[in-house]
Amino acid sequence: QMLTYGINEAGKMALLAWEKETGIKLVQINGQRLYGGPPPGWQGGPPPAGTEVYIARLPQDIYENTLIPLFQSVGTLYEFRLMMTFSGFNRGFAYARYASLQDAQRAIATFHRFQLRQGCALLVCWSTQKHELVLSSLPALLSRQELEARLQMVTEGICSVTLHASPCQRQARLAVLKYRSHKAAALAKKALMEGNLRLGKEGMKVDWLDPKLKKKLQPCEEEPSSSWVQGGKSLAVPMPVAVPPSLQNVLACLNMVCWKHGLRTPQFITKCVQVNRNGWQKFWYQVVIPGYHVPISGFTWVSPDRQGQSKQKATVVAALHFLQVLGESLHSQLPAF
Repeated sequence: QMLTYGINEAGKMALLAWEKETGIKLVQINGQRLYGGPPPGWQGGPPPAGTEVYIARLPQDIYENTLIPLFQSVGTLYEFRLMMTFSGFNRGFAYARYASLQDAQRAIATFHRFQLRQGCALLVCWSTQKHELVLSSLPALLSRQELEARLQMVTEGICSVTLHASPCQRQARLAVLKYRSHKAAALAKKALMEGNLRLGKEGMKVDWLDPKLKKKLQPCEEEPSSSWVQGGKSLAVPMPVAVPPSLQNVLACLNMVCWKHGLRTPQFITKCVQVNRNGWQKFWYQVVIPGYHVPISGFTWVSPDRQGQSKQKATVVAALHFLQVLGESLHSQLPAF
């Protein structure tokens, strides 16, 4: 059968016909296609925690017109999430959240090892509600405030960030990121793996936090990595502590640092150079500060923003980048002891 834009044309037409017939609207965002959350006609709050099941080993050309009626046959679906590729196929797994624990148990009992097709037995089990990620290969001088601020630009639902000395790499750090839900953590993991955040010269790595690794980690004492004393004078490079940082706060911070070190008002250039299928915008930015020897430039991905503040977010990242570079420059000028 003919493939159109990576998706089986017959399967695509069947899905569209099913949506029209049922009135169901599917929303695709951040690499997944969503039904419900809540579904049409739902009354009251969301179901309790622990009612989501994980579905794997799906044929890649199976879609919601087959899956939703199948999994609705054993209970009330509150939400169904099918993970999608850019080419239009599913990624082989999905999540179904039920209205009750009993419905979820029935789904597992009914559909685990269910032959969806000849030779295609599904894997259906309880969804593991992981909330924590680990970022490794981070720069040794990276502060928690800067990391937290940058994460707010490209992920949502973050609750806490803690920095730790890397047990595997000298002069490097890793960070534990805790999110408010498994869904938020999974979306953050996907965004970070796609390179929407870059820190330092080495490529950072992101993964789910292993409980065994968690037991070994010791929190880093926040060194005054952005503040050094030379000749009785503080060379502090203050970092914004509010999360998410506002453009006004970050610019005020940068202007104060420039004034302290005899630099003039910074000038920003930002330009959107790419937009991916999920709405993420890739910005090129440059910071030019009269009196500083070189301009600072780079790229950053900015999350979709309905309020039209993507350019402001890119400017915040540019300002934070310059603060980091200035701090490292000052640190390198200090005498060794």
